[in-house]
Amino acid sequence: MSTPNKPGKNPGKTDPGQHTPANHVDDFSGIATTGHEWDGIQELNNPLPRWWLWTFYACIAFAAVYSVFYPAWPIGTSATPGLLGYSSRAEFAANMDSVQAGNQTVLRQIADTPVADIVADPELARFATAAGASAFKVNCTQCHGTGASGGPGYPNLNDDSWIWGGTIDAVYTTIAHGVRSPTDPDTRYNIMPNFGADELLDKASIKTVATYVASLSGLEGGVSTPEGATIFADNCAACHGENAKGVADLGGPDLTDALWLYEGSLPSIQAQIEKPRHGMMPAWSEKLDDATIKELAVYVHGLGGGQ
Repeated sequence: MSTPNKPGKNPGKTDPGQHTPANHVDDFSGIATTGHEWDGIQELNNPLPRWWLWTFYACIAFAAVYSVFYPAWPIGTSATPGLLGYSSRAEFAANMDSVQAGNQTVLRQIADTPVADIVADPELARFATAAGASAFKVNCTQCHGTGASGGPGYPNLNDDSWIWGGTIDAVYTTIAHGVRSPTDPDTRYNIMPNFGADELLDKASIKTVATYVASLSGLEGGVSTPEGATIFADNCAACHGENAKGVADLGGPDLTDALWLYEGSLPSIQAQIEKPRHGMMPAWSEKLDDATIKELAVYVHGLGGGQ
């Protein structure tokens, strides 16, 4: 700490910019000064505590010894190896090799086990769920979202409404072969007719059946009429079921709940009937190994909506 020099009270004061006597004591703090003075401000002699100095010196000594025994000094793209030859990177690589070796046994077991049996085995299911969550973040979040809640045109995987079925085997098949994948002959495939664009129904009939469908889930503007029910039975029941609960084997969605792949509104339903939109999901068997697909199926099935 420093204090301004007070003229008239300090017998040892010299001219500004000069040294004061080394034994000079500051009047305000009672602490001796170092003899240095700048523009009338004197430097108090407050040395560091001895314990702090010895700790500092010990740290320097420790650093010197450490740099001899462990990698320390950079040399271009490497560093001095140290007398002990220790490497944190080598230790990390060895640990990862050990983990991978342990995982390989479980991965082989998953690959050789039917996906339904994996769910029934608590240990395998726990491993598959954790691995599937990681694989989902890398491969699936782009369409289904980080929370698997989906969006317009992309199904929500947390609910209990499944277009192609929500059993573990059905989920596995959907992931493996995709939906309308142009490269997989076993892909899930269905096409909703263009009732309006192909003039299968006139505009009045489309509006009538759209209001009937909207009424099934209580949407605004929905009106249930005998005429709408007849048009539905003649044109829609084959895929959506006579009770409109959907037919999973055909990929026909349930029209009675409040869950919609696209916007749940009367105009959106009418537009879908006139000229339907059809999404596409890749066949992941072309990019991922069977064990990873099973892990994804177990994870997705366990999100809460699996049947």
